[in-house]
Amino acid sequence: MIQSLIMKIMNNIWPMLVVFIVAIALIRFFYLQTHRERFCLHKELSYLFAIIYIWLLFEILTMAELNSGSGVNLVPFSEIMRYEFGSKMFNYSVLGNIIIFIPFGYLIGEYVNPKKIWPVLITTLITSLTIEFVQLQIGRSFDIDDIILNVVGGLIGYLLYIGLSAINRRLPDFFKSDVFYNIIWIIVIILFGIYIFGYWGVIF
Repeated sequence: MIQSLIMKIMNNIWPMLVVFIVAIALIRFFYLQTHRERFCLHKELSYLFAIIYIWLLFEILTMAELNSGSGVNLVPFSEIMRYEFGSKMFNYSVLGNIIIFIPFGYLIGEYVNPKKIWPVLITTLITSLTIEFVQLQIGRSFDIDDIILNVVGGLIGYLLYIGLSAINRRLPDFFKSDVFYNIIWIIVIILFGIYIFGYWGVIF
C-alpha cells in the first residue's frame, strides 16, 4: 500500500521533479565551478536524495486523499491498538508511519552527526508535531500516535546510521573511498530506474 501511494505521488509530480532536478543540478554544477570545489558524485547524489526525500515526505503527509476524517486524538496508543497486527491498516498506519521517518533520522545523523540522541529526538518530534498541526488545518486529523510512530522511525534511522558508521570504520580503505560509494550510487540509480520504468510500463 505504501509502495502504491509513493508511485501515485510520483505519477503526479514527476514533471515538476524532472524540472527541479535539472535546475538544482545546474545550479550546483556552476557553484562548484565558481568556488573551485571538487565534484564528488556520491556526495552530490546524497544531497539531491535528501532534498527529494523531504519533498516526497511533504507530498505524502499532506495529501488530501489520505483524509479519513478530521479530529484530534491526544490519547497515546489508542489508535495504534485499534488495528490487528499484520492487517492492511496496521501495515499502513503503524508500520508506514515508522518506515517513512527512518530516512529522516538517518539524514539527521549523516548531516548533523550529533554525539547524543537529543538533536534527532527533538528535530523529529517538532517536525512530526508541525505536520500534524498542518494536517489538522487542511481537513485531516491530529493524532498523537502518528507523532509517537514518527519519532520511533526517526530514532531507528539514527541507530541505523550509528550502526553503519561503526561498520564503515572497520572496513578496508577501498570500501571507504569515493570510487566505491560512486559505484554503489550508480548501481542504486540503475536498479531504481529499472523499477520505475518497469512499474510505469505495467501501467501504460
